[in-house]
Amino acid sequence: MLQVREVFKSYLTPQGPLPVLQGIDLTLPPGSSLALMGESGSGKSTLLHLVAGLDKVDGGSIRSGEYQLDGMSESQLANWRRTEIGLVFQQFNLISSLSVQDNLAFQARLAGRYDPAWQSHLVGRLGLKDLLRRYPEQLSGGQQQRVALGRALASRPPLLLADEPTGSLDEATSDEVLQLLLELLDGSSTSLLMVTHSSRVAARLAQRVVLHRGRLAQAQA
Repeated sequence: MLQVREVFKSYLTPQGPLPVLQGIDLTLPPGSSLALMGESGSGKSTLLHLVAGLDKVDGGSIRSGEYQLDGMSESQLANWRRTEIGLVFQQFNLISSLSVQDNLAFQARLAGRYDPAWQSHLVGRLGLKDLLRRYPEQLSGGQQQRVALGRALASRPPLLLADEPTGSLDEATSDEVLQLLLELLDGSSTSLLMVTHSSRVAARLAQRVVLHRGRLAQAQA
């Protein structure tokens, strides 16, 4: 379970501290999904970075399962990211020098949880069987994002963080990729926290939260 409790975050500017998050509370049960929405500058990406252990809270706490992120060192956080979460970005971030097959296995091997049977299942579900020997530059945007999803899920992480994962895709391809993601997560204990500007995408997730000027403006079950 992901628990965000009374989280505050500010950044220093020449004019003084700039409050970005002001007392955020979120709970994401195992196997559930939550869409994080809000206008540009509302704090969505900042919150995602805090949950990913890429930045530190000024106040409050973030807990993921048995891990208390705000009490961990940088090396502990790096190990936690390697083994306990999956990350999916709008720009795919595949390794250009690796084939599709090796990109898929990359995160799972780092985490020490490479499972050939599970990777084979992902390959089949994501429609990548005929693309395994290709390199990222030889793939379409939709194909690259399917590889990115497979890489993030290959280690069976307890928490999947997605930052506008379909934002650079056309509507039809976006729907296809999102459907695949939700099908792969269905029945698993992996929780999904997704930043999205699309109300259409957000409607497919179990919960929707809207941030406005660093505060929780709206939550819907």
